[in-house]
Amino acid sequence: MDTRPETNRPAAAETLSFAEFVGIVALMMGLTALSIDFLLPAFPPVADSYGITDTNQLQWLVYSYMIGFAVMQLVYGPLSDIVGRRPAVIGGTLVFAAGCVLALFAPSFAVLIAGRVVQGMGAAAARVLAVSIVRDRFGGRDMARVMSFVMMIFIIVPIFAPALGGVVLAFADWHMIFAVMLGLGAVLLIWFGLRMPETLHPDYRMPFSVRRIGDAAVRTITNRTAFGYSTGMALMSGCLMGYIGSAQQIFETEVYALGSWFPLAFALVAGAMGVASFLNSRFVPRFGMRRIAHGALVGYVGVALLQVLSAVATGGHPPLVLFLVLMAANNFLFSLILPNFNALSMEPLGAVAGTASSLIGFYTTLGGALLGLAVGQSFDGTVTPLVTGFLVLSIATLAVTLWTEKGRLFQAQTPLPPGR
Repeated sequence: MDTRPETNRPAAAETLSFAEFVGIVALMMGLTALSIDFLLPAFPPVADSYGITDTNQLQWLVYSYMIGFAVMQLVYGPLSDIVGRRPAVIGGTLVFAAGCVLALFAPSFAVLIAGRVVQGMGAAAARVLAVSIVRDRFGGRDMARVMSFVMMIFIIVPIFAPALGGVVLAFADWHMIFAVMLGLGAVLLIWFGLRMPETLHPDYRMPFSVRRIGDAAVRTITNRTAFGYSTGMALMSGCLMGYIGSAQQIFETEVYALGSWFPLAFALVAGAMGVASFLNSRFVPRFGMRRIAHGALVGYVGVALLQVLSAVATGGHPPLVLFLVLMAANNFLFSLILPNFNALSMEPLGAVAGTASSLIGFYTTLGGALLGLAVGQSFDGTVTPLVTGFLVLSIATLAVTLWTEKGRLFQAQTPLPPGR
């Protein structure tokens, strides 16, 4: 699993099993999903606490986190190429903990939003460097397979996070949600600090140099495959972020008025993502990243078109079962697209993995957050703005993918060795 010479391997690497490696990386990524979805059931009590009357304002609890998360990815990737992955992850987790404390004791909604920004700034380290750590050790289809295992575990988090948030709210007020986040940050800090060895190959450690960082950035931006698939990820992330930002309003309150059944509806949709991630891990070695991702993208456009037609036919209020089935289908396809797009974008950039994942993470996360914000803020009491956003963004993704592949979809790729 580790391609570095034996003399360079930390002692911990000898006892870190594949399962534990996947578990730590999944927790690193899962901290982001938990920090978003765990809070969704708390929107109404937060609104009551601060006198929020426009429910669309509560979406900023999601998007402020994602904006802070996006910006700091520009820092952690290059920093990790200089000092190593471990110090960057540990430092970022401490920043995340500080954001939890700020949100926990926020005297106003503005301070709560500030706390969310700080949380996102800290969580960015774990998320972006999880990709770098996997890229340090794996390449080609093996990297996509590992990322699929990680995503499979990671996807379980949003399935249960709103329900867990509801359980917390049944016994305490919404502040306790941030206390739980703080505790999980501490678990990651201890587990990672004690068990995860440094994965950055000594030959790829970069001394601090603005010019070298700039050269790595240029290499990332000018590579057609990296830029094209990163743009596709940004567009598709806009679909997901638009859904997450408005899910509470759609399911719990304004469209379907499910109340306490909201976590169940959310879990049913999110469960499809977990199934897709598992299947992707099984089929990527056989069919390849491009064939699976391209087929899923074409399917996504088709399902989005069905969603728009159903919304138009019902005045923006399609039957709940139909809406759930189509949302589950799109989330299933989304989870076949994103991990493979992510692996494809990183494939040519192994020697600058930290800076590359940082730039790609910044671009895709900020783009997805802003696009999702545009979709979410257009919520008008119906599902029409959301599903229209799905269709427009997925068609744009298909166009970008065609440009990236020079008009040829479903082509096989030649795998690269780890760290190259």
